[in-house]
Amino acid sequence: MSTPTDKPAAEPGVCPFTGARAGEGVPETPAAPAATVDATAAAPAARPAPRPKAAGSNEPRKTLLLTGASRGIGHATVKRFEAAGWRVVTCSRHAFPEQCPWGAGPEDHIQVDLSDVDSTVAAIAEVRERLEGGALHALVNNAGISPKGPNRTRMNAIDTALDDWKTVFQVNFFAPIMLARGLAAELTAAHGSIVNVTSIAGGRVHPFAGAAYATSKAALAALTREMAADFGPLGVRVNAIAPGEIDTAILSPGTEKLVAQIPLRRLGTPDEVAKTIYFLCTETSAYVTGSEIHINGGQHV
Repeated sequence: MSTPTDKPAAEPGVCPFTGARAGEGVPETPAAPAATVDATAAAPAARPAPRPKAAGSNEPRKTLLLTGASRGIGHATVKRFEAAGWRVVTCSRHAFPEQCPWGAGPEDHIQVDLSDVDSTVAAIAEVRERLEGGALHALVNNAGISPKGPNRTRMNAIDTALDDWKTVFQVNFFAPIMLARGLAAELTAAHGSIVNVTSIAGGRVHPFAGAAYATSKAALAALTREMAADFGPLGVRVNAIAPGEIDTAILSPGTEKLVAQIPLRRLGTPDEVAKTIYFLCTETSAYVTGSEIHINGGQHV
């Protein structure tokens, strides 16, 4: 399983469209997506210019707000929605790298530390300002962190420090509901969709995912059902996806041994996950809410 890692020290920003890091040249081919992690530090950027309408349409472009955008599943999701003509507003701990060729990146990127309540509140205000009173069609809560022990060992319920539990739950559980509540008016205006990214680890003890990460994802799955009931009357759908073993650049050691336990006998790809997220944010899934879709090749059966 390509589980998120613990919150790293400050490092260069990563372009959510190409995967390039600050200080690096832009690759001719987009870099292979890395693992999904992004708990993300603050400082709003300049207010953007009015957004154009979608090509070939009289309707304004739809807007997605995505956390955990720079790697793995998040990276693939940016590309999937952008290819469909959506405006994608990304959230990251890092500033947008200047060398990234994605034209909309600088004005559609927000620095935020989702482990910090005040930073998250400030980011919500910044998103609302950038929407300029407009609608938000989709919110995808993809950011997640999972602390590791020495030599990247799994941290169990006994070993995990209380402060680590608090940080993990702030990023993986509280930030999603803070964003959804803070942007409820904008989501309601669009009859929008919320997608929470949970995990196969939320329903079973996993050999790599830590106890805090797993329980935070189980809580997020339960929260998804509660949100579906509460946001439904507003015309907003809320669903979750639960990825299993996804092939990213930093797979957990030993993942290859799990492939034999997966009925489809292979790892999933970030693009396969991104396509399911897109499905849940479009009219194709207009009568789907309160669901958690397992994307794991049958590993959960």
